[in-house]
Amino acid sequence: MSGHATAEALRELHHGRPADAPLVLPGPWDAVSARAFEEAGFPALATPSAGIAAALGYEDGETPAAEMFAAVARIVRSVSVPVTADLEGGYGLPAAELVERVRESGAVGVNLEDSDPAGGLRDPRAHAEWLAEVRAAAGPGLFVNARVDVYIRRTPAPAEAAVTRARLYAEAGADCVYPIAAPPADLPALRAALGDLPLNALSVPGGPSFTELGRLGATRVTFGDGLLRRATADLTALATELRDATALVD
Repeated sequence: MSGHATAEALRELHHGRPADAPLVLPGPWDAVSARAFEEAGFPALATPSAGIAAALGYEDGETPAAEMFAAVARIVRSVSVPVTADLEGGYGLPAAELVERVRESGAVGVNLEDSDPAGGLRDPRAHAEWLAEVRAAAGPGLFVNARVDVYIRRTPAPAEAAVTRARLYAEAGADCVYPIAAPPADLPALRAALGDLPLNALSVPGGPSFTELGRLGATRVTFGDGLLRRATADLTALATELRDATALVD
């Protein structure tokens, strides 16, 4: 692992940033995409579980833990910048085992969601206790991004629920909180509730620019599997072009 690819290096990237310059973390799904993002100059990368699932031929949420860790390890080996890995809900692993598996992969950060396997939401206090166990097992050697899924699970009064969960996860030791799919209008209240703790926002096509997201309160911007979907659209266009050219030859 590069001396620059540490949890502390990743942590430092989140702090002291101007409000209009959030940390933008592209989401690689394999070694090729990871190298492309690093060569473009991005200082860190954030793997998306949905993107890796698609690249491996699985539906989102169905990737076996062993295959996800192996994919993350290949990405980490291919670059010299810090990599944080989306590990969904932790695959049912005890905190200490999860941390050990992450260390073996070489990732220096994790994204852990509070959805349960049945498609609902975990009890927020129980989830906060588990996050605290992850923090205790990892110490400062792991950057923990706590994903809050109230918006995608259509929880009543999602803004209030997001603030409640975000505060609990922050108290449990999370380095950053990620209310995925939060409307831009809700970001200022979340920012105010978290104080100096970094806030992760999702970038979507047609949504606010990185600068606008930063001004609304986002410290960090990620894409989910959005970049893979854009690359897939480009590949589909290329495939169509090749097919049409072949038809002309025939």
